[in-house]
Amino acid sequence: MDLLERLITVFAENGYAAVFVALMLCGAGLPLPEDITLVAGGVIAGLGYANVHIMAAVTMVGVLMGDAGMFLLGHHFGVHMLQWRPIALLMPPRRYAQMQEKFERYGNRLMFFARFLPGMRTAVYITAGATHRVGFWRFLLLDGLAALISVPFWVYLGYFGANRRDWLGMWIRRGQNSLWLLGVVAVLVALVLWWLRRARNAAQAQSKR
Repeated sequence: MDLLERLITVFAENGYAAVFVALMLCGAGLPLPEDITLVAGGVIAGLGYANVHIMAAVTMVGVLMGDAGMFLLGHHFGVHMLQWRPIALLMPPRRYAQMQEKFERYGNRLMFFARFLPGMRTAVYITAGATHRVGFWRFLLLDGLAALISVPFWVYLGYFGANRRDWLGMWIRRGQNSLWLLGVVAVLVALVLWWLRRARNAAQAQSKR
């Protein structure tokens, strides 16, 4: 919670811009927990330093731009990025090979679940861009759908817990686990809707014969 308190102080003094920049740096692989950063943004809104709905929009844009930046860098520079010292420290060749293996196993679903895997997001997004396995707009769609679950969750949690720090700390710990469940539920719902649509299309095609 010490980190949370420091972020609250910085964000309260500098407003939306500080939150936005911090999230961009999170996307670039800075060892700053994205969930705590989002909660801090919500807390300053709860304390009256910002509007929570604007904060939710600002944080969503910051998260997506940070992620997109890493994807586009990977897409443009490819494996040459692995030679850059900051990237080499974040993702040595062995880890890059592991990311490629995970893409082989899980496909594009990995980009959705990466949002709920702290410490893996940047590596996943760079690999997605570098391997050219997916187009930019598909990447943004998958990442955006995951962000629609996680970003509002953390921001509004901070907002409602702004004056109840013990309660907030408890729910931060619970939320880090429950977001996994929300992500799985979202995927299951999407699969069910896809299956129903496919079954309906098959039935319509059968009736026309």
